[in-house]
Amino acid sequence: MDKKFISQHITHYCYMDSPLGLLMLAGCRRGLRLVNFPKGSQARKPLPHWQSEQSLFAHAKQELDAYFAGNLQVFTTPILLEGTIFQKQVWQALCGVPYGQLASYGDIANSLQKPGAARAVGGANNANPIPIIVPCHRIIGADKSLTGFGGGLPVKKFLLDHEAKYAVIEGRLI
Repeated sequence: MDKKFISQHITHYCYMDSPLGLLMLAGCRRGLRLVNFPKGSQARKPLPHWQSEQSLFAHAKQELDAYFAGNLQVFTTPILLEGTIFQKQVWQALCGVPYGQLASYGDIANSLQKPGAARAVGGANNANPIPIIVPCHRIIGADKSLTGFGGGLPVKKFLLDHEAKYAVIEGRLI
């Protein structure tokens, strides 16, 4: 499998501790462009020209900490997504899958009025540069199975279990 595209506009990065290990956040002064897991098929290291900068990602780190504590379900961190028109449509649709809920690749394809595009949705899902915030982990197979995830299936399962534990619908814990 080809490595995930990395934006040429990334200039800064930092690391943050999480229950998943050390996450790398990267982007530019305009916003976050990458969240990267420490392990999995798409684990990356900073490129030599990127500068380490903690303060640039303070808001993203605060929100991710709140998410992992079970206190945040919707992110407001400014993000910048680069991809094809179709990828951006898929990533926007992913953001519409509520916290603690699941959708299939086919569900996303249908929501885009492209019912035969489930495999293409899977490809766009795989190319998502900002997992967790753009919740590609909420997408499962048509048969309800956990399918590929750049951070590895154990990470996907952790995120889904975490959200199930803290999900609130209409003011009540489910």
